[in-house]
Amino acid sequence: MSRKIDYGRLMHRAMRSLIQEVLADVRDNGLPGAHHFFITFDTTEDGVEMADWLHDRYPAEMTVVLQHWFDHLEVREDGFAITLNFGDSPERLNIPFDAIRTFVDPSVEFGLRFESQSEDDLDEDDEEEAGFMENAEPTDAPQQDAQVVSLDSFRK
Repeated sequence: MSRKIDYGRLMHRAMRSLIQEVLADVRDNGLPGAHHFFITFDTTEDGVEMADWLHDRYPAEMTVVLQHWFDHLEVREDGFAITLNFGDSPERLNIPFDAIRTFVDPSVEFGLRFESQSEDDLDEDDEEEAGFMENAEPTDAPQQDAQVVSLDSFRK
């Protein structure tokens, strides 16, 4: 078997590192200007920690907004923890980077999307495909004029 460069895995790792760096900067310096984030994550992923009532309400996927009020942002190598306000009830969330499905900053039309593949679609060691979204909208909004670059277009 010949060796090949796994661009999908390298891109996936680089995009997770970008999110880590951005969140660490926000932790240290606060959100600059109009920047804010919509982060959608898989609530079933190993390492996700959230209140039972939140998990009951969002059993598969949840989108959180980091904008006006958040507290105790902790950024680690494997993920981040944050306290957010849910209807005047502060709740602590622990979100591994591997649980993130989308990361969007609509103030600058920037977004990242991580797509899981079924086991039938996996090529040997590939676990996920990562894509870049331009003109990104929050995941709850209709995706209009979004241009997604799929890594499949670069695979032979």
